Amino acid sequence: MAEERFYATGKRKTAIARVWMKEGGGNWVINDKALNDYFPGESLRMLIQQPLDLVGKRDGFDFYINVKGGGPSGQAGAVKHGISKALLEYDVDLRSVLRKAGFLTRDSRIKERKKYGQPGARKKFQYSKR
Repeated sequence: MAEERFYATGKRKTAIARVWMKEGGGNWVINDKALNDYFPGESLRMLIQQPLDLVGKRDGFDFYINVKGGGPSGQAGAVKHGISKALLEYDVDLRSVLRKAGFLTRDSRIKERKKYGQPGARKKFQYSKR
């Protein structure tokens, strides 16, 4: 029997993460780099590993992740969302725990577009009566 892999897609802002997860020893490969090389900041690594800490399986899985678009913060959020959905594929009983923590909800906030006749999305040019 081949090792079972679980796949999920996570999104945040304009970043999209494709996550493959299988049981293993805690190896991370993100865009062909190690976790510490791709996300050098400790806060982003902690954000990514929140779903695993919640279910108590921090070193129980190997991850192969492709992520593109957005910046570091959006990519980290997309990876977190993808990991949460992959955990759901692994065990459906984790749904209530992950849902209560808010990890399964896609954060749909994106940048608002600039409007014509204005300098930005909301800002207006200064009004002068003269």
